[in-house]
Amino acid sequence: MRIPAWTEDELVLAGARVVRNGWRELRTGDPEVQELSELLRSLPIHPPEALGLPEFRSPDSVSRKTSDFATNHPDYTRKGTRCGEPTRLMIKAFIDREAEMLEAAQAIEDGISSGRLQLIPPQPDEIDDSGSTAIEGRLLVRQALARERDQKLRKLKIKQAQQNGKPLRCEVCDFDFARAYGALGEGYIEVHHVTPLHISGPRSTRLDDLACLCANCHRMCHKNRRGESWRTPDALRALIADAASHSPHAASAAADS
Repeated sequence: MRIPAWTEDELVLAGARVVRNGWRELRTGDPEVQELSELLRSLPIHPPEALGLPEFRSPDSVSRKTSDFATNHPDYTRKGTRCGEPTRLMIKAFIDREAEMLEAAQAIEDGISSGRLQLIPPQPDEIDDSGSTAIEGRLLVRQALARERDQKLRKLKIKQAQQNGKPLRCEVCDFDFARAYGALGEGYIEVHHVTPLHISGPRSTRLDDLACLCANCHRMCHKNRRGESWRTPDALRALIADAASHSPHAASAAADS
């Protein structure tokens, strides 16, 4: 088999090391490279066959990836190494949101060292339609989806949302499954983990950490776009309002008024 392409998780971890090294590459013999090589080979992402490949996340290959990050930074004055679009997007993410990305890298490292992330089985939709995942990395997305699909938490969140006789509606677009589908949709809603896991950390999920969403809004909260990730309901509402204000219908209505 061929050596698997670098995933978002691996790029987050490699990028964090480069950033902490002042956007300088790390050489093969550097203890940081040796440690990162071992960490990458322990991630529960790639098939076991990959571990048998001599070059799979070897110290040499890890050092080359740190060179990609360092030499493709906009401030690098000489010719950069050749790297793919995922690495370029990750470089931009670290430039635009350094603190957030470093937190994401630390969350992945903490999850692996504690053994939590190895215990979570793969989840449907942990990889999006483009074949990639959110910038937090596949493993944190997997953990979030597992939390969202916890049936006990979901039932408690729905019960909370229905208190005082309130109808069960999407918190973003107000879609009501029961109104649209009758008895079939009664009591149905999806839940979304509001806070990115690199911010919320490993603490137990509270009901206030969850939001009730329709399937469409839930999908849009998780959808990857040019390196972005993890939209909150508030952020999605803002996107909807912005899209509506720029629609041809909105422009026509404004012209007629």
